[in-house]
Amino acid sequence: MSELDAILDRSLHGGLPSTAEARVLADTALSAPLLPVASTLRDRGFANLITYSKKVFIPLTHLCRDVCHYCTFAQAPKKVVAPYLTIDQVLETTAAAAELGCKEVLFTLGEKPELRYKTARDALSAMGYESTTDYLHDVAKAVFDETGLLPHLNPGTLSLSELERLRQVAPSMGIMLESAAERLTQKGMPHYGSPDKDPQVRLQTLADAGRASIPFTTGILIGIGETRQERVESLLAIRDVHETYGHVQEIIIQNFRAKVGTKMVNAPEPDLEEMVWTLAVARILFGATMSIQAPPNLSPGVLPRLVEAGINDWGGVSPVTPDFVNPEAPWPELERLASETADAGKYLHERLTVYPDFAVDRTRWLDEKFQTPILQAIDAIGMPRIDSWSPGEAEPPPRDIIDLVRKSTPLVSTDVAAIIDRAQDGADLAHGEIERLFNARGDDFAAVCQAADQLRSQCNGDVVTYVVNRNINYTNVCYFKCQFCAFSKGKLSENLRGKPYDLSDNEIQRRVHEAWERGATEVCMQGGIHPQYTGQTYLDIVHTVKTAVPEMHVHAFSPLEVWQGAQTAGLPLESFLSELKEAGLGTLPGTAAEVLDDEVRAVLCPDKINTEQWLSVMRAAHTVGFNTTATIMYGHIDQPHNWARHLINVRDLQKETGGFTEFVPLPFVHMEAPLYLKGKARKGPTFREAILMHAVARLALNPYITNIQASWVKMGHAGVMACLNAGVNDLGGTLMNESITRAAGSAHGQETSPEAMIAMIESAERTPRQRSTTYGDISLERHRASFRAADLIAIENTPARKYERTERRELVRPGIRA
Repeated sequence: MSELDAILDRSLHGGLPSTAEARVLADTALSAPLLPVASTLRDRGFANLITYSKKVFIPLTHLCRDVCHYCTFAQAPKKVVAPYLTIDQVLETTAAAAELGCKEVLFTLGEKPELRYKTARDALSAMGYESTTDYLHDVAKAVFDETGLLPHLNPGTLSLSELERLRQVAPSMGIMLESAAERLTQKGMPHYGSPDKDPQVRLQTLADAGRASIPFTTGILIGIGETRQERVESLLAIRDVHETYGHVQEIIIQNFRAKVGTKMVNAPEPDLEEMVWTLAVARILFGATMSIQAPPNLSPGVLPRLVEAGINDWGGVSPVTPDFVNPEAPWPELERLASETADAGKYLHERLTVYPDFAVDRTRWLDEKFQTPILQAIDAIGMPRIDSWSPGEAEPPPRDIIDLVRKSTPLVSTDVAAIIDRAQDGADLAHGEIERLFNARGDDFAAVCQAADQLRSQCNGDVVTYVVNRNINYTNVCYFKCQFCAFSKGKLSENLRGKPYDLSDNEIQRRVHEAWERGATEVCMQGGIHPQYTGQTYLDIVHTVKTAVPEMHVHAFSPLEVWQGAQTAGLPLESFLSELKEAGLGTLPGTAAEVLDDEVRAVLCPDKINTEQWLSVMRAAHTVGFNTTATIMYGHIDQPHNWARHLINVRDLQKETGGFTEFVPLPFVHMEAPLYLKGKARKGPTFREAILMHAVARLALNPYITNIQASWVKMGHAGVMACLNAGVNDLGGTLMNESITRAAGSAHGQETSPEAMIAMIESAERTPRQRSTTYGDISLERHRASFRAADLIAIENTPARKYERTERRELVRPGIRA
């Protein structure tokens, strides 16, 4: 094995080349042996995605104290209309950009022009500023405050104090190193006479940005007289700083373009081989996870070659403004950019100016001003939400995602295809495989959905089931502090909106009778954890239902309620569950699961039962002969790795007991949730994530759980219709009175009648079947009774009585911490 082959082999095994090994790469004449390694590394880090930022370009000033020999951006005072754009001019342009869907405002400006030009000093003084940096601070602040666009600042070299101040108004910044070769600053070279192009000064700014914890962009400019060895040395200098601070979010490889009116107008431009070679070397030097960018407007017609060299990002593309640094090179239209990216076998996806890992780790990298706006603008891995859909809202689902679910002959990534094959063969998917499926986008997303739909067809045929039931939430008084819940009320609740209630036996029985008359076969009963409730309370609730209508199936009590009931009754779980069974309880809902990963539960529901306790209740329920459902409530503070752990926990217990009848994804409805209102949660899952949760569950739980349900009250009718093409075979209950999701702000109503259920299912060209709670058949009498039901009588929520804790019984708080 040659020395080069050994270096490339180590790179493929996760090792970064040493300085000495990097010099070997610099001596590699051709890019050909580098490309397969660079492309493989990129795919490991970014799969099938190539990203871009939809931005508006603001040249705040063209004045600059430097005189780079290739630059047409910098102009003398006599050649500009005004020394600086005014704040009003900037706001006018950025407001128009926001209307067109831009999310980033890129501020590019000459470096410290006030140190060279009296014109600049006078203009700043007239506006009340001492420096360009001070003016930039206020302009960036105004743009974010007025338009919501995220500023990315490129003001050049800065001191640590300047960086720290600008961090308060911009979530990301950048400076192109261009080259670490001091030779280029000598007389006759392109950086001669440009004090800010001293490599050590620029590297100091890069390091200070790391000290200030600023997500930072940097890179090199190739073809300005540097050697390949100097390019590699420049990249290594950047890597050294990044390894200290971890703040570099992208490396830009920009190819020099000769421009009329500059000293380098006749200088040769780097050819495609030089660009491809440099990109591949950059990828190998920085490994799989660093973002490597090449501007698409500077290499028109050859973009697939750049993708082959290992890039994963095109940088900013503006529908509003030109590239003021390279005005001769227009931005490609986004449709054409997407097409050329697809020609390279990749999927074009928008990103924010803050890269995903930095957006997710917001408390470390972002000023407090940006933490909530960015959190609520991203999905679970930090990519931007690209449509306005959220669970529970009336907004229709995005058409492009619905169409993608059914896209014909998708071009699938090799790893995704292999995972799908294993899932369809009934293999237990590993954590990393499940997480990979959750990250599927573009054609990979289509492939996952279609594989799930094929499994659905094999397991369930074309039958789609539903149950006629009524939700009865017997109390909204609760002493737990779940951060997602907008339903509970009580002395110890953080959310005191609305009136607390505790239903009387008479009201429960009235609702049960009414449900039976309207064709229901089930009542689904859950409530808050009332401080005066004991195990006997839950037994009494079951007796109340069975006294009213003995034939009614009682599907009731979350694992939290069972745990609290057993504790207050002084009984082991199995003994208490046996008493509930004897009293007439039929099945248990698998709610209170939220996300079965204590990393999430420690924040989301810290005093609730933890993951192992939830599983122990379900295990005990299955042991005494109950069937239960399993749920996940997702899309708040969680990520794909948490979802994968959840599915594995459910799958492993199902393999042990076989007691779960179905898996029910419940997307987080954010509008009234306390955690969202505090600015600490996302806006629920994106539509893509919601569809994937159903599809991946079908694949990951195969062959152990064969029923996957979609929640119409959270997804909406159009949403569940899309889910029917992504592995779903059940639409849950008609509900009659849905109150928990409505309390969180859902607009999807209280009831979907059997007639509406059947219409939805038949419009999807599937066969509807009314089922029992446990997926059995129901009687013809019940089926007929469910149609043309009378309107519901207005419910009466019995006001909760004021109570004093006369008993000193300690409240049950089983969770991670009290």
